[in-house]
Amino acid sequence: MLHTFIALVDNRPGVLTRVASLFRRLNINIVSLTVGETEREECSRMTIVCDAPETAAFRVRASLFKLEIIREVDEVGRSEAVVRELCLIKVATGPSVPHGLQSRSQIFELAQVFRARVVDLAPDSVMLEMTGSASKIEGLIQVLRESAYEILEVSRTGRMAMRRGAHSGKVMKALGSKAHQTVFSDNHDPDALDPMDALPNTFAEHDA
Repeated sequence: MLHTFIALVDNRPGVLTRVASLFRRLNINIVSLTVGETEREECSRMTIVCDAPETAAFRVRASLFKLEIIREVDEVGRSEAVVRELCLIKVATGPSVPHGLQSRSQIFELAQVFRARVVDLAPDSVMLEMTGSASKIEGLIQVLRESAYEILEVSRTGRMAMRRGAHSGKVMKALGSKAHQTVFSDNHDPDALDPMDALPNTFAEHDA
């Protein structure tokens, strides 16, 4: 099943490599990963979606928490957070496509149904922008393909999530926040996992 983790990390080089290396050591595939600025200049926000058994979620979160580059980590579900994804879809249009000159007007109608926006119009293509759940985006892509439209390009950001409501300091502490540490050891691998945190190698097929 898919798990969504939100992590506040130090805004410095090498952080993304450290996090990706951790998931590699756990043999868990990252489905999507988005990184961006936050309300704090010294922090970046990572939204990580991974494919792992339900019982592995706690170990993944605990392993992330051990990295000193991570200040806060949380796992959210659809019932607890607002989850969105941004997608850009470029569709071929013009007299040479199966729908001919009417292809643009038909795509505009589909965009209204799915609440997508036309953000670029070229002689031979139309670009749509859509924000919503992954299932809604996949629904639009499926309708376009089944309607014999040629999809030239698709670009998706992956999930972005934020918990509903406001968090107090006590809530964040309960979720696993910790004080920032900047001390590194030259004789210790910061990505090394304890034996109890190692997961069975059951996800190798996702890494192919």
